[in-house]
Amino acid sequence: MPTPSVEISVLTLVRNRQTQLDNFLRALRWQTGALFEVVIASMQPEVPAIEDGLPFPVRVVSVPGTILPLAAARNRAAYAAQGELLIFLDIDCIAAPGLVANYARALRAYDACLMGEVRYLPAEASVPTLDYLALSELAIQHPARPAPPADGLCSEDNPRMLWGLSFALRRNRFFAAGGLDAGYTGYGGEETDFALRLAAINSRFAWLADAQALHQWHSISRPPLNHFREIIANAQRFRAIWGSWCLEYWLDAFVQMGLIEWSNGADRISLLREPTAREVERALDEGSGRSF
Repeated sequence: MPTPSVEISVLTLVRNRQTQLDNFLRALRWQTGALFEVVIASMQPEVPAIEDGLPFPVRVVSVPGTILPLAAARNRAAYAAQGELLIFLDIDCIAAPGLVANYARALRAYDACLMGEVRYLPAEASVPTLDYLALSELAIQHPARPAPPADGLCSEDNPRMLWGLSFALRRNRFFAAGGLDAGYTGYGGEETDFALRLAAINSRFAWLADAQALHQWHSISRPPLNHFREIIANAQRFRAIWGSWCLEYWLDAFVQMGLIEWSNGADRISLLREPTAREVERALDEGSGRSF
């Protein structure tokens, strides 16, 4: 049966995150005041399981690639979307009940790239209960992101603040910017590149009140040595295109470890050595108790 036409498409990506996907979709049951579809770009060989009886249509599109094809997957989801309003929401996110409706209402009135607050849940949060109010009381603000406005919109002058976990824009704006650069693979850089693509076509950016999501806890590597080569390649790609660097925080961490030679004024990154298996393991251990 063909999917009915909708105005709003919620887009997400998945690879080996079935539990997170289950929670993601169950949380969308709470949405109030908006009809929407969900498009899942699957970066895994097996089709993800979709719960029966969801009150919105769900479609899955396949995106091949051994190294995470995050940019290509977002493009594929956007191409497959039927809605004129696109809401990109990370698979780890649990949406507040008004997230979809509030994004849609704001996008109808304001042609911009809108961002919502994502707060982080601790490891002990009982996500399967999906009691949003109780979970939200446990969640904490990311220290590198501003608090959302109390009401309406708050303009963001720095495109590099684009938060890929939760953002929304009109379909024609996405494609006018050329979508994301699929030359970025693996971890990092593609969202900042896309933000500058949007800025290049005079797109505005703003933070939106009442579009909160909660980020499900998972272990992280700090620094992300498991993506060492990808970060270097993507940072160098970004520098070649834009004449400046991205991912500077992690590049500096690699410098401090003696892995690379680099500075903000450099034209390139010089590889000194690869991280050892023990260093990669230690980075995961040190990040395991953190939310970000």
